[in-house]
Amino acid sequence: MKVKTILVSQPEPSSEKSPYNRLQNKHKLTIDFRPFIHVEGVNAKEVRQQKIDFKNYDNIILTSRNAVDHFFRLCKEMRYSVPNTTKYFCLSEAVAYYLQKYVVYRKRKIYVGKGKIEDLENVLNKFETETFLFPTSDTLKKDVPNFLDNIKLRWTRAILYRTVVSDLSDLRDVYYDILVFFSPSGIESLFKNFPDFKQNKTRISAYGNSTIKAAEDAGLTVQIKAPTPVSPSMTMAIEQYVEKIK
Repeated sequence: MKVKTILVSQPEPSSEKSPYNRLQNKHKLTIDFRPFIHVEGVNAKEVRQQKIDFKNYDNIILTSRNAVDHFFRLCKEMRYSVPNTTKYFCLSEAVAYYLQKYVVYRKRKIYVGKGKIEDLENVLNKFETETFLFPTSDTLKKDVPNFLDNIKLRWTRAILYRTVVSDLSDLRDVYYDILVFFSPSGIESLFKNFPDFKQNKTRISAYGNSTIKAAEDAGLTVQIKAPTPVSPSMTMAIEQYVEKIK
């Protein structure tokens, strides 16, 4: 069955050079974007209830831009001035560069990984006697905590924001040929918004093993999976599927 419409469960890309634009123009598709989940920050009272005091931590482990935003938001809310000596351990260059929104990059001690926490093992071990704060969402994969425990780091998790299901009620009577998901939370949002959802002829596209598993556990059939050796990105996987069923 030919594909004409696609709904991507993420915010619309800001760049006109987005691969979704190329995909849309090349194959004459209608591609809409709608976040199925969104982030809400906790307040200072909730941080204190976790018995977190920012001044007790010399080092901050940052794995996402959301973590950066909400750490500095709460510092401001709690009137805490982050010392210039604080060290930042960033999972990727994208997260590290994003720090420039809040600190003078060249004047701070910033350590950068290549996308995995294991990349930072050597430098983390250099400060094994110091304390680390790990700002996170209320949902957290086990890989980073397990790694930090394995290297016996003195770290504390701080839940500074929550992943919340978005209201999608206006989409109840809207049909798309393909629904695109990037996280198990997106699958959860689909069924919380539409408990009676039936897949029927809708194709499901899922990125990552955890998302694929969540979709299949929910009774969905996943026709488009990424990443794979031949389609490392979601847009490549969708394009291959679209071309296959022409």
